[in-house]
Amino acid sequence: MEVKELARRAKLASSTLARASTSIKNKALILMAEKLEEKKEEIIEANRIDIENAKGLPSALIDRLMLNEKRIDFMAESLQEVSRLDDPIGKVVSAWKRPNGLEIQKVRVPIGLIGIIYEARPNVTADTAGLCLKAGNAVILKGGSEAINSNAKIVEVLQDAVKESGLPPEVISFIDDTRREATVELMHCDEYVDLLIPRGGANLIRTVRKESTVPVIETGVGNCHVYVDETADLKMAEEIVFNAKVQRPGVCNAIESLLVNEKVSREFLPVMFERLKSAGVEIRGCEKTKEIVPWVISATEEDWYTEYLDLIIAVKVVKDVNEAIAHINKYGSHHSESIVTRDYFNARRFLLEVDAACVYVNASTRFTDGYEFGLGAEIGISTQKLHARGPMGLEEITTTKYIIYGEGQVRG
Repeated sequence: MEVKELARRAKLASSTLARASTSIKNKALILMAEKLEEKKEEIIEANRIDIENAKGLPSALIDRLMLNEKRIDFMAESLQEVSRLDDPIGKVVSAWKRPNGLEIQKVRVPIGLIGIIYEARPNVTADTAGLCLKAGNAVILKGGSEAINSNAKIVEVLQDAVKESGLPPEVISFIDDTRREATVELMHCDEYVDLLIPRGGANLIRTVRKESTVPVIETGVGNCHVYVDETADLKMAEEIVFNAKVQRPGVCNAIESLLVNEKVSREFLPVMFERLKSAGVEIRGCEKTKEIVPWVISATEEDWYTEYLDLIIAVKVVKDVNEAIAHINKYGSHHSESIVTRDYFNARRFLLEVDAACVYVNASTRFTDGYEFGLGAEIGISTQKLHARGPMGLEEITTTKYIIYGEGQVRG
C-alpha cells in the first residue's frame, strides 16, 4: 500500500480512537502485552533474520537491534505500565469564569496521527504504539531496513490485539517499504500526519528536520557528559562514569565525554582508565589527559562534538565547574548531563546553567528514559524546547483546546 493511502486510513482510524473510552484503550494495551508474550518465539525468530542480515555492522548497533525473551518481557511490561497510567484525554488543565459569565476550560485532546521514523531498535515499535494509543493518537511507523522483519512481526501482533479489543487495527500502521522514497513521502504527508518524530542518529534527525513539511519534534542525539568535580566522591564518580559509558554504549543516554577537574585528575584518571580499558573502551584525551596517562589517543576538536554510540569516550581535564559548563553548552546536544560533586553551590550552578533536557547531580545519565521516569515508556527524548523537552510521555503527545460554556453572551 502506498504511504499516502496508509496515512489516510490511519487518519480515519484516529477519529474512532479519539472517542474511545479509557477502559477500551486499556483493554487494548493489556491485550497487546499478552500477545507479545504469546508470540515471543515468533518475534525472536523474525529478529534472528535481522541479526543475521546485520552481520558486519558495529556491535553497538547489533545490540540495539537484538531482541531476546527479557527484552520482549520488558516491552510487554511497559505496555502494562502504560495501561495503569492516568488517561490524559479530557483532563482539565485549567478553568475559570469571566466577568461576563463565560465559563472557560482548557482540556487535553489527542494530536491525531503521529508518524515515527526510527532506526535499529524494534522495542520502539511497541513503546510508541502503546503510548500513542493511550493518548488517543493513531500512529504510523517507519522503522529502519535493518529491523524490517522484527518490526513487521511486532506490528502484526499488536494489530491483532487492537482488533480484538474492538478498535480499528489501522490505529497502528506500519510502512513496510524500506526505500528512502517511502520515508520522504511520509515526511511530505502533511495532509494526514499531524506530527513527525524521528528517533535515531544525527543524520536521520537532520534530514527529517530539513525535508519534512509535517511539524517535527527532534529527539535522540545524545552527546552526553559526566563532570567529576574537585569535591566528588571518586569511588561514586567511578561507578557513575562506568555505568554511563559501558552498560549500553549504543543508546542516546550513554555518555560520550568525561570532564574531570584538574585538582582530582591525577588521582582519578589512571584508576578510571584502567577500568574502562578492561571493558574495551577506547579513550581519546586532551593534552592534559595525555600528560597523566600517555597511552590514550589524542582527542581532536571533532571528538568533542561526536555521538559515538560505541565503546569510545573523549576525556578533557578542566580547571573548574565554569569551564565544564562552558564546554558542555558548546559541544553538548542538550540531552543529558551529570555532575558528581559534594559541593552544594557547584551542584546548583550546574543544574541552573547547563542547557540540557535532563541535568543530574550524582547519578548516571542512563536514567533518562520514560520508563525510569515513571512514564511507562517514551515516544522519544526531545532535545528541543517547543513544545516538549526530555522523555516524552502521554501528556507530551497531546495538545489542548478551549471549551467555552455560555448562556447567550454576545460581544459588544
